[in-house]
Parts: sequence; structure tokens; C-alpha cells
Amino acid sequence: MLRRIVAARIGQHPAAEDLVQETLLRVLAAEDRIEPGMLEPYAIATVRNVMATMWRQDDRDARNQHRIHDPSEPDEAEEVVVASEEQSAITEALRRLTDREREVLLAHEVSGRATQSLAEETGSTANAVAAQLKRTRARLRVEYLLALERTEPPTDRCRAVLMALSSADRRRQREVDAARHLLECDLCARLSQPLLGRGPVRDNEIHVPISADPDIVAARSAAREMAVRAGFAGADLTMLATAVSEVARNIVRFASTGEVTVELLEQPRPGIRVVARDTGPGIADVDRALEDGYSTYQGLGLGLPGARRLMDEFNIVSETGHGTTVSMTKWFDTKGRG
Repeated sequence: MLRRIVAARIGQHPAAEDLVQETLLRVLAAEDRIEPGMLEPYAIATVRNVMATMWRQDDRDARNQHRIHDPSEPDEAEEVVVASEEQSAITEALRRLTDREREVLLAHEVSGRATQSLAEETGSTANAVAAQLKRTRARLRVEYLLALERTEPPTDRCRAVLMALSSADRRRQREVDAARHLLECDLCARLSQPLLGRGPVRDNEIHVPISADPDIVAARSAAREMAVRAGFAGADLTMLATAVSEVARNIVRFASTGEVTVELLEQPRPGIRVVARDTGPGIADVDRALEDGYSTYQGLGLGLPGARRLMDEFNIVSETGHGTTVSMTKWFDTKGRG
């Protein structure tokens, strides 16, 4: 997918493969911080930003070619200006916090006061103070980037999306449909890069790009692998794998490309969540598509109705011209199992 996007923009440019690899590194670095269905939209936004950076660098080099000094190495005056702008952005971001947020953050980060001490002072708990600090840091990162850009979000939805990304709140990312927003908003797509390029690597998710029939097999195998770790066996394992095959097959048949994410759940009990997302033509009539026997192609599979019956939880969101997201969960029933 990334190679197709790069080729469409710059053709056989010598740096094409370098741009793809740089994008992959950035996406992998952010993988643990974003909701599973966001990988493809985030990758698209990232490769656009990487290409834009290359174009700016090429343009600057061309404009400075006649000069003796290397423009990629800013002189001391330029460095002073950059440092001043960054300091101003930090000051402005702190100003945008509430008095309470700023007071607690500075007491903890600058004065070194422990969360327990701050909790006793306010009649709260250490956990509550820690949670507040986490939210404040997330907001501070967002406000700093906006101040550095000297801009305000173009829509009311932008700050909610940026906060969900900054705090790595995957549930909130789903609620605000951050994946789609990154494809629609250039500002948020650009700011998502520094917000997401942090954090440890998780091993409880498998992401499978889907574009051809062999990928259906890969998605099915990934689901089985993760399900075995959750304790699935026998009929439950078969039902899960079959449901994954059906949603992956729909992507290949109707959307050409997409992604299936398989996530191992631990709360409220062991289970597997599967999210299949594409940016294809969408489904005009979702209710009809979920009726038994309905199909727009001559296939022999169970389709979406069969996948819904095989899983414990099933949800589908589709918008014509913008793609489809299928979310489904299978819980591991521990009753009667040793």
C-alpha cells in the first residue's frame, strides 16, 4: 500500500524505497499507542508527511545551491530563533492549562513532590493524582504542538482526537473515530506523528494487511495463534477462525485492501477482539447485508451473517464511499474447563 502511494506521488524517484522504510519505522514505533483499526490511516498520513518533508528539503537545497555554506546546518542565529520559538510554545501551552493542572504538574515535575504528598494535600488518592498528571501531560503535548504551529484546530473534533492520541487512549480513539479523522484532517495527521512516536512495544496484537486471497489465510492463522494463547480450543477455535476468514474475504472481494487486527483481551475475562477495517466503497444497506443468503458475489462462504452468529459480540459501521469497519469479539468460556 505504501509503495503504491509513494509511486503515485513521485514515480521511480531514487528515494522511493527509503520513504517507504522510514514510514514503516514510524508506524511500528507508534503501533502500541493507537487503536488497532487506525494502523492503515496512520500509515497513509505518515507517508504523506514523510514525502512532504523530502519535498521541503529538496526545495531548500535547490534555493541554497548557490551558497557556500550548507543550509542543512543552521548557523547559531537560526538555532537561537528555533530555541526561542520552542520556549514560547512551552510557555503558551502551560498558560492554556487550568490553574489546578498547572499547579499539580509543576509541583510534581519541577519541585519533585510525590503523588502521595500531593494527594494528602488535596484530600485525594495517589492513583487519582497520577491519573490527573497523565491527562495533563497529554493535554500539554497537544497544546505545545498547536502553539508551535501557531494555529488553532479547524474543527471542534480535532482536540478530542489529538487528546485521544496523546494519551494513547485506545477506547477513546475508537469513540471519536480517530482513524477516519486522520485521513480527513491534514493538521491532525501532521501532529499525530510526534504524539504517537513513543511507547513500549506490545505483544498482544497481530496486524495483518489484507489485499489478496493468501492474506485471508494469514489472518485466519493469526487469529488461531492468538486464540490458543487465550485458552481457546475445539469448536470455539474453529468458529473464531471461520469468522475471521469471512471478514477478511469481504475486504478482498469488495474493498481490495484493508487490515485485520487480532487483539488478546484480558478484561473483563479472556477473549479475542477482531477489527477488520477498509476504506473501500462501503455498504449501502447494512441491514440487508446482514440477512442470511444475501450476497453481491457468487461465493460459498458464510458472509457477514455467518460471522455474526459465530461471535459473541458483533458490530459493523459502514459509510458509502468511506469504507467499512467490522468489530467482533469472542469470549473464552471458562465454565467446566480445567
